[in-house]
Parts: sequence; structure tokens; C-alpha cells
Amino acid sequence: MNNSTDRMLTRIKSIYLFIEKHDVVTTKELVEEFGTTERTIQRDLNILHYNDLVESKERGIWTTTDRKVKLSS
Repeated sequence: MNNSTDRMLTRIKSIYLFIEKHDVVTTKELVEEFGTTERTIQRDLNILHYNDLVESKERGIWTTTDRKVKLSS
């Protein structure tokens, strides 16, 4: 994989772990935490949502799903 793909996957994993740790977060909190644009965070959340790892029952508010995840280092 190239460097940009590695960075993206690392960021997505970090976003997932951040949401899991805090139970419920907003898109704005993620933007502030990860220092990136709202559009980038939204793309990352779309990937997590597509894989049934996060959900948003209210616009802009995210939580993890019950799906089990095996994280590698």
C-alpha cells in the first residue's frame, strides 16, 4: 500500500477507537480531534458505516455498533 492509503487506514482505525472509547461523538468532535476537514471525516465515517461498524441515529452523532471487530496493530 502507498503512504496515503496507510494514513487513511490508520485514521479510520483511530476514528473507530475514539468513538468506541467515548460511546457517542459528534462529527464536529472528530474534526477537532483529528485536525482534518469535515468532508474527510465524513468519508471515513461512510467507510465505517458501510462496514456496519458505526451508526448515526441522529444526524452528526455517531456511536459504534455491536459488530465484533478484531483489530490488528
